[in-house]
Amino acid sequence: MGLFLQGLIGLLALTVGYVIYEKFNNVPEVPSFPDTWWGKGDPSKEETAIKPFKIDVSKEILDDLKYRLDNAIPLQPSLEGVQQNYGINSKLLQTVIDYWKKDYNWTERQKFLNKFPQYTVSVQGLKIHYIHVKPKLSPQSKVKVLPLLLLHGWPGSVREFYDIIPLLTEPQKGRNIVFEVIVPHLPGYGFSEATSKPGLSVVRISQIMKNLMHRIGFKKFYVQGGDWGSAVVMFMSILYPEVLLGAHSNSCFCMMQSCQLKMFLLGSTFPSLIANKEEIPFFTPILDKMVFSTLLESGYMHIQSTKPDTVGTALRDSPVGLAAYLVEKFTSWTNPAWRDLEDGGLTKRYTYENILDNVMIYWVTRSITTSQRIYAETFNKAVMGSGILEIPSTVPTACAVFKNDLLSYPSSLLKKQFTNLVKARYYTDGGHFAAFEVPDVLAEDVYDFIEQVEIL
Repeated sequence: MGLFLQGLIGLLALTVGYVIYEKFNNVPEVPSFPDTWWGKGDPSKEETAIKPFKIDVSKEILDDLKYRLDNAIPLQPSLEGVQQNYGINSKLLQTVIDYWKKDYNWTERQKFLNKFPQYTVSVQGLKIHYIHVKPKLSPQSKVKVLPLLLLHGWPGSVREFYDIIPLLTEPQKGRNIVFEVIVPHLPGYGFSEATSKPGLSVVRISQIMKNLMHRIGFKKFYVQGGDWGSAVVMFMSILYPEVLLGAHSNSCFCMMQSCQLKMFLLGSTFPSLIANKEEIPFFTPILDKMVFSTLLESGYMHIQSTKPDTVGTALRDSPVGLAAYLVEKFTSWTNPAWRDLEDGGLTKRYTYENILDNVMIYWVTRSITTSQRIYAETFNKAVMGSGILEIPSTVPTACAVFKNDLLSYPSSLLKKQFTNLVKARYYTDGGHFAAFEVPDVLAEDVYDFIEQVEIL
């Protein structure tokens, strides 16, 4: 009887082991999606012409903004000594609002935001706004020009890339490549049109971005992104590897179940089993960075994943509320230690002017609600339960990991998601908004990666 029980337990253990092995090693088929029409009207009448675009905000919108700022009710005083730990401190917020009212000059900023050539074009029924900058080279130049798509996330906009665009489009000493850069607003963000139909997840946005590049004239191209932009990069790599020359991300992640188990089970107890000495400080202690810190910073995500329109209504009605909601992210997401600073650390990496440029893009386009719907459309059973997160990418990929980003993964796990991981570099500075914070560092990382791919 003892031998029978031992054999039965052994068989049961083998069965469970086999089921677990199959679950974690069974790669689903890559799904195929039709080119869904996300716009209004008749798909057969889509206007496919590319049209020049200039930001030109009406006096009516600006007058309304001034009225709302001037007549905003007094802020609720923050608790003593809490700094930014209960959200943005009222003293910091008042400083930002005072600057907005007295020193921020939209006429000058609009001129600044129009400094690069901009266009709109309809893709799958949505008018997509994008910046398109070509390098200026002499006819004798031997520098190779490569197309590069740059993708932002939330709560960002194309404004994040204004300092990195010149670095990528102007020939750099000692380098034989330069980029022709396309920087779109994602659908529902900024000056890009929002869909009126449910279902436009980040997976489907990757299709729109691919089709945008084809519409502009690029059949193959490089892509770079952070935040939601990095998710678009990953899904584009999975769904359309044939169109990507290479993929670069400053928010690389692996959501495969095996990755998550290794991060929490092995990483929390024996981090050296999944990371080298250089990488360990970037994601340990696991429970602190991935659980407590993530919970502290992700309340917005649960709201936007479930009731984006409710909170969107409040933010769309109040410029002060919108500023509070967005500016807060540029403190703790840039450096979590800034939660303990009186000024939120903002001016260590930004200026009130460029932070308010980003806020203004959301305000004048009234896009805060539509920008938040990407959470509800992605964090649901249709996407998260589809199996697409278990499909690895084979596209040449690079990951730039910045010390103060929200989440960091060791290269051993990134290689599971990106089987052709060309390089992963871990930087001891920088946070979530790399293009905005350290454009020179990010640009150099992009150049190094793509030069390596071009040699390969």
